[in-house]
Amino acid sequence: MEHHVSEQYDSVETEETVTSETTDLGEPGDAAEQDGLDLEATPQEDAPEATDADAADDDETETAEEPDESDPLEIFRRELWAKPGDWFVVHTYSGMENRVKSNLENRIISLNMEDYIHEIVVPTEEVAEIKNGQRKLVRRTVLPGYVLVRMDLTDESWSAVRHTPSVTGFVGNSHQPVPLTMGEVEDMLAPAVVARAEAEAIAAGTATPGSATTAKKPVEVADFDVSDSVMVVDGPFATLHATITEINAESQRVKALVEIFGRETPVELSFSQIQKV
Repeated sequence: MEHHVSEQYDSVETEETVTSETTDLGEPGDAAEQDGLDLEATPQEDAPEATDADAADDDETETAEEPDESDPLEIFRRELWAKPGDWFVVHTYSGMENRVKSNLENRIISLNMEDYIHEIVVPTEEVAEIKNGQRKLVRRTVLPGYVLVRMDLTDESWSAVRHTPSVTGFVGNSHQPVPLTMGEVEDMLAPAVVARAEAEAIAAGTATPGSATTAKKPVEVADFDVSDSVMVVDGPFATLHATITEINAESQRVKALVEIFGRETPVELSFSQIQKV
């Protein structure tokens, strides 16, 4: 028992000694002074000060990055991305694209597919034709033999589209078609949006023909020959290769074969849309 009390007493003495040593170290302030630390806040001399010029540059950068909300192409893109469903390419008999569009629109109503099939588009463009010395604008199909359908793919919606008269199938896997990317859809539909906006601006007197960014320099007839391999540089077929099959010097247009979705498709292009490779 005495031995146990002695150990407790020694322990108490040890704790007092430690406490005493800690107290002798002095106040925190003294320790800081001993170490030579300056606790007073000092200004950051290296921090650069913002200038009016820097602020102006930031404002200009923000302004440049903001899209023009009045730009028809920007409006088109914004609306396109906000729409529900995916875009699929449907193969039709050539020359029956508008008939397929009409038939499918009727089937959507009769089969109650309004919630699944949202939009059918036959991409078209206006081209100038010269016949008998007279120039007139003609609307033509951009993708002969193809129709774009925006839809939510289900067994029922697939069947409604696939069994529409004059439809031969979906492009790609017939039972599991792959939707287009939004970039591909923009490339196919944007040229018509730009052309329509230019026509409206000309009609309103706020622009002149050829003033739009789509205007291209004239190309000489001698630049091209039948069977030439060319690169498409403008329009929905941009970056694709084509082989010229016919040249119309009077209207400055060519007929060519372009490989679309794995098969050669005849298309009409203006001289300004192609260049030799």
